[in-house]
Amino acid sequence: MIYFDHNATTPVDVNVLEAMLPFLKDFYGNPSSLSRPGRIVHSAINTAREQVAALVDVSPSQVIFTSGGTEANNMALASLPLRGKLAISSIEHPSITEPALRLKDSGTPLALISVNQSGVITPLAINEAINNKPNMVSIMLANNETGIIQDVASLTQKLKENNITIHTDAVQALGKIPVSFRQLGVDLMSLSSHKIYGPKGCGALIFDKNTPIRAILLGGGQEQNLRAGTENVAAIVGFGKAAELAKNELSKRHEHVEGLKKILEAGLMSITHLTIFAQQATRLPNTTQFGIPGIDGEMLLMKLDKKGFAVSSGSACASGSESFSPVLSAMKIEEALAKSAIRISLGMQNTKKEIIDFIELLKIVVNQL
Repeated sequence: MIYFDHNATTPVDVNVLEAMLPFLKDFYGNPSSLSRPGRIVHSAINTAREQVAALVDVSPSQVIFTSGGTEANNMALASLPLRGKLAISSIEHPSITEPALRLKDSGTPLALISVNQSGVITPLAINEAINNKPNMVSIMLANNETGIIQDVASLTQKLKENNITIHTDAVQALGKIPVSFRQLGVDLMSLSSHKIYGPKGCGALIFDKNTPIRAILLGGGQEQNLRAGTENVAAIVGFGKAAELAKNELSKRHEHVEGLKKILEAGLMSITHLTIFAQQATRLPNTTQFGIPGIDGEMLLMKLDKKGFAVSSGSACASGSESFSPVLSAMKIEEALAKSAIRISLGMQNTKKEIIDFIELLKIVVNQL
């Protein structure tokens, strides 16, 4: 199977696995214990915290380990002040939109920040959001479906002038482009391990020390009393190692997948009526989403899967939905075209030959549908 779905998840790097194995076999102490076995694993968590912090340009004390990006996103929104107002972009991941809608149902004013047809948040849209006087704004750094990168640093400047707390979901951006918490100027940032060749079930919320955090899991003093529960030590160690590798290999990874994407998109554009969504926008180096009018995206996905290519029709966290992508809807993509959407997200093990073979197969399958 040729794997073109790295935005859904990545394979665990062999070096990450090797770092994790001792904490699955030999070092099994509880990190909250004062005994020697506990101190060993507590030290390993601290090392991982330093590695993750180094990747996003913060101090280790600003890293709260969570079960993944979804928990980090939920935790960020839970820190909205009581009786506060919330604004989120119209292209957020479901782990932002769904808790935001629940807050709305409980009486929290909620505003959506619009995007243009390229999926980009404009200064005008930010000004409109500011006029609603939100206490918190959440804007994802890079979209999981289209790969669109928002200029969060510049948007943050305007929001900060109005004393607004800013959260960014950086899950898809991490390990693909440089991500600096300080340079972005945000107050909260969500990360995930399994998008950067680390294990599933681990993520982090990065926070500014002046930003109050409301814990959503209670009953223990772990993670500075902000996230109760015995830590998933092996996964955290793996996340730390994956972060270290991502930092050291960022340029190499970027160059590799971007080169493949250029070949991919040149081949895609040779297919009649095919549209690459947000083609002119700044996008992640590994992500391409396209549509072909008259083609059912789910059917095309299954045909490709049977031929040995794993792709996606959008967000893996929203699979099974009969409606078309809210992201493409926000970009005002026509429904028929949006329902044909296929996402290709490349990774380090992909090759030029795989791309060429995929284009040849895609042309055959499209002609059969």
